[in-house]
Amino acid sequence: MYYPTNNYPYPYATNPYAYNYVRNSYWAHPAMYNAYYLNNNFRAIQLTDYGPNPFVTDINQATLQNNTFRTALWTGTQFQITLMSLNPGEDIGLEMHPDVDQFLRLEQGQGIVQMGDDKNNLNFERMVADDYAIVIPAGTWHNLTNTGSTPLKLYSIYAPPNHPFGTVHPNKADAEAAEE
Repeated sequence: MYYPTNNYPYPYATNPYAYNYVRNSYWAHPAMYNAYYLNNNFRAIQLTDYGPNPFVTDINQATLQNNTFRTALWTGTQFQITLMSLNPGEDIGLEMHPDVDQFLRLEQGQGIVQMGDDKNNLNFERMVADDYAIVIPAGTWHNLTNTGSTPLKLYSIYAPPNHPFGTVHPNKADAEAAEE
């Protein structure tokens, strides 16, 4: 069967010039070659920092695709989007950003978030799971721990940006080393 160029396998696509990563085998990670992704119309993107250029993506799929502790997806002058994946039992690490507001959105997994004005008094504690949003005001100590048996996948929005352009931390140890 013949499909017109750039429309395969969706001949009635609303954006016929969108690049088809399945057909042309431009996967961001070799592990994406499995039946789940192919059968669920998964469109892998290259996980790199696209800022400060205009950018559109399916943030849910990009978040689920990410397997690194932290990857900057878009860095601009006013805010930044990073993707994160926490292994079972792993946490982000107790931290505080004095001049940065932060928004977290969970796409997979479950965990517990703790926040407070003092790192020794985290008096705000909530269980979180898929589709939960967490808002962390500047100057608030916080930590997020994966309490489930699958990776906790989330994206974070920092305003203003908190990490250098193009940040990729494959694991938590690399992230801690970069912060020192």
